[in-house]
Amino acid sequence: MRAMLKKMTALAVVAAGGVVLSGCICPAPKAAKPAPAPRVMAPAPRPAPAPAPACPVIPAPGMVEVAKAFPTGETATSVVLLKKAAPGEVVVGQSYDYTYTVTNLTKLDLGDVVVTDAIGDNFNAAASTPQAEIGAGKAIWKVGTLGPNETKVLKLSGTAKGSGDIANCAEVTYRTNLCLNIKAVQPGLKLTKQMPAEALLCDVIPITLVVTNTGTGVARNVKVTDTLPAGMKTLDGQQTVTFNACDLAAGQSREYKISAKADKTGQFNNPATAVADAGLKADAAASITVRQPVLDISKAVTRAEVFPGRPIDYDITVANKGDAPADGLVVVDTLPAGTSFVKASDNGSAGAGAVTWNLGTLAPGASKKVSVTVRADAISSSVINKVTARANCANPVSAEVAAVVKGIPAILLEVIDVSDPIEVGGQETYVITATNQGSAVDTNVKIVCELEEHSDYVSSSGATVGTAAGKVITFAPLPSLAPKAKATWNVVVKAVKAGDTRFKTTLTSDVLERPVQETESTHMY
Repeated sequence: MRAMLKKMTALAVVAAGGVVLSGCICPAPKAAKPAPAPRVMAPAPRPAPAPAPACPVIPAPGMVEVAKAFPTGETATSVVLLKKAAPGEVVVGQSYDYTYTVTNLTKLDLGDVVVTDAIGDNFNAAASTPQAEIGAGKAIWKVGTLGPNETKVLKLSGTAKGSGDIANCAEVTYRTNLCLNIKAVQPGLKLTKQMPAEALLCDVIPITLVVTNTGTGVARNVKVTDTLPAGMKTLDGQQTVTFNACDLAAGQSREYKISAKADKTGQFNNPATAVADAGLKADAAASITVRQPVLDISKAVTRAEVFPGRPIDYDITVANKGDAPADGLVVVDTLPAGTSFVKASDNGSAGAGAVTWNLGTLAPGASKKVSVTVRADAISSSVINKVTARANCANPVSAEVAAVVKGIPAILLEVIDVSDPIEVGGQETYVITATNQGSAVDTNVKIVCELEEHSDYVSSSGATVGTAAGKVITFAPLPSLAPKAKATWNVVVKAVKAGDTRFKTTLTSDVLERPVQETESTHMY
């Protein structure tokens, strides 16, 4: 050490421009200048001790992994890939793990997958995940089913019993099935049909059809057909109606509606059918009774012939001969021309030349009688009175009756003597006048005059020609005598004998049922 210090001092000295002499450190002499005073040098720092040489490191063996694809050894053509991993080296008595990875390489389920590892004699198995069956030198994992491309990881823990190799081999078994799952379904059809139990002939009949898939799965190509019975059609004249219900899922329903009308009364049974693929079929039916009120009307007049100013009484009877109530029954009587309304029964209302009764509802088999009275205002050979009845859903009915309004030919017969009294030998003129005071024409008006013994016929004149036969003068019939018209005849006689004489005149006509007589008294002296 001392020698080293010396050496290091010498080196320092040399570095400072000095020389080393044997055994000491001296400064170097200078020729021109005197030598400087000697300096005392600090000792050099002691070098750090050298580090101890590093221990050589022996790397530990890493994890060891093996893999095999079953059954071909190639993953592209195999079913299952099994991998196994463990440390390359373990210490006796120290726990370590085996890791197994099993993978389904297919797109199908694998069943009954079992991984078996043959445990070597130098390994003491302690635990497994998931729980394996350990015994008889084996660890067995019953994995069960592996789904398509599914992977499961298994573990086995334990220790080496002693030094030496630990050899164990794993294998995987499985059951390959080609499975095809299909669903068995049983669709079913149900058809319901609804329509009113009763309707009137004029009603629109609503029909509702509902088809339902009551089973499982789809009922395909479902069709519903309703064939209407004879006497019933849809509003557009169809007898058969078909609906394409397409496909019906389980529990699904579709509803269809039909509007129909009957063209006659009676009971109708209406079946309908639903069909689908696979022979599915369902039936439904409904019944309806179609009714109609049927009106009947009659009219009577109490007197078929009346005279002007006199009342005409009409009786009207309306009946329901159908099998349904006649609702909204209205009776209208049209007053004939030449008459005036007088009165009506049952609140009949007159207006606009007619009398109207609102009679409400007339039950099947029932009838109703009303009456109306009019006054005849003018002569007519035929006074026709027409009445009409109508009700909901009933065909209108009418009736009429005729009456005659006759005129009254009222003939007034007047006879006067012009010169009363007269002398014997003188002449007397009798004036005969027939006046129609009535309202009708009288026809074949005939005048006959009779003389007594006190006078003789001289001559006659007037409306018709007279002819004498002894004491009787007969005038030709007057064809007609209009209302308010007059006809006059004259008879001239000669007084031949004094006394109180009578001039008798008789009038007959087509209207008069009995002759009209008039006697005129004349005094002759």
